[in-house]
Amino acid sequence: MAEKKKSLLKSGIVLSFMTFASRIMGLIREMTKASFLGTTMYADAFTTAFMIPNLLRRLFAENAISVAFIPTFKNYLEKEPSEENKKSTQEFLAATFTLVSFLTACIVVLGIIATPLITPIFCKKPVDANSADFAIQFSQWLLKKEEITVLTRIMFPYLCVISVAAFFQGVLNGCHIFAPSGFTPVLFNGIVILGTYALSPFTENPARAMSIGVIAGGCVQALFQLPFIRKTGWKICFTSLKKTFSNPGTKKVIALIVPTIVGMAAYQMNDLVCTSIANHAAEGVAASLQYSLRLQELILGIFAVTIGTVILPDMSGLANRAEWDKFNNMIVLAIKIITAITIPVTFYSLVNGKEIISLLYKSKRFTEESVLLTLGEFRWHIAGLFFIAVNRIISPAFYAQGNTKLPTLAGIISFGANIVLAIVLAFFMSGDGIALALSLASVVNTVFLFIFMKKMPSIEIKPVIVKTVIYIIKLVILSVIAAVPCWLLRPVLLRTFEPYGRIISQGLPIVISAIIFGFIGILELIITKDEIIIAIKNKIKK
Repeated sequence: MAEKKKSLLKSGIVLSFMTFASRIMGLIREMTKASFLGTTMYADAFTTAFMIPNLLRRLFAENAISVAFIPTFKNYLEKEPSEENKKSTQEFLAATFTLVSFLTACIVVLGIIATPLITPIFCKKPVDANSADFAIQFSQWLLKKEEITVLTRIMFPYLCVISVAAFFQGVLNGCHIFAPSGFTPVLFNGIVILGTYALSPFTENPARAMSIGVIAGGCVQALFQLPFIRKTGWKICFTSLKKTFSNPGTKKVIALIVPTIVGMAAYQMNDLVCTSIANHAAEGVAASLQYSLRLQELILGIFAVTIGTVILPDMSGLANRAEWDKFNNMIVLAIKIITAITIPVTFYSLVNGKEIISLLYKSKRFTEESVLLTLGEFRWHIAGLFFIAVNRIISPAFYAQGNTKLPTLAGIISFGANIVLAIVLAFFMSGDGIALALSLASVVNTVFLFIFMKKMPSIEIKPVIVKTVIYIIKLVILSVIAAVPCWLLRPVLLRTFEPYGRIISQGLPIVISAIIFGFIGILELIITKDEIIIAIKNKIKK
């Protein structure tokens, strides 16, 4: 048992490191896109084209592997070792691999054929034929529509190769091998970046170079895992379609996956609808929203996802043992930790957002206009950081007790609110409105999660809400106090380092402000005898 715990801890540390590396490489990929495409029409076209197969990947491949394949595969592995069981397991793997390959290949072919019918959804066609610049607008509309069509057709096969890669990941994870699959997103981002730099000199449109990099990266993700699968002793091979659809294990996978697609579809359609709204708002909005979201996801990936992943097993154990006092205390502690991280980060980002965006993205085609466009959206995105993060902390409280319906329902309600708000606010605020809609929808999600907690008799909802609200108010006040000196010093720092180039002129003010903000914040927590800082202090002493 001790060895198993040690192995799980080691796997958790490795996965956390891989997640962090993946987020960093994802940010560098966005920086590459910003450098080559900026917030131009080509950037919007690439963002839209990549989103379509990527959305289908999340909906079918990742969902099928995590919800249906891995549990079924583990059931096979847990059977008594025998030649017959080994043979049935191998048949199940061959049938599932054939199913994944066949279905995704069909979708890719249909998608490539239907792309010209889909792309007009993402392009705002000029309607006023009497306007002076109608001819120019119509020409730009045709160009954008054609470019989205070409890029989508280039990247649609990504769905097939990444689905195969997800299947390989499911096999490895089922055999308790996590590191190779955790490393593949790092490889993918690296290949996309290298492909963009290597192929862009040979084309006038860097978006196409980046698209080829996406396909190459997906292939590498799949091929990289093959040697590790061979070490497990299982074979990856095809079987007949008749055997595929008649295999009992494959039938079980299909039965498990179909009900979950409905809930997942509502969540994933968020990206599709919001991207369509962004493309109709103005040029560059779709791309700039992605640049802004990448910064937000980096913070969430480092903190919220890690904390949510770590506490889920502990919560499940406490729920199984019916230790509800400890269960409730863990929820409160997790929320306080995420509050102590996200609230200060939010205020610091509001003060130094322009410098952060300029440092990371501003180069070549990412102009000052691109910086301002992204900054407006980033401020509204970061305003919802706490709520997005806390949702990923509260949801495990439901999952730990085997309840997936209530958090799914909250997600669907949030999705509906996001779409309505995005349509309304985009009309008045363009891209800023779409970003604000996401933050407000996250607030709606949080509210409904707390409401649904009342239906969970094991959770004492009132103390959780009271303690959470009090702690939020405290951190907001402390963060404002820490942010004021940074705001006052900001013009002085920018003037001092302005002559020394982008990295120094933007980087040093960010670092100096962070040191000042962090020092004041930690001092405030010590003075107020904050329980989080006391816990950290005790850990250091030990």
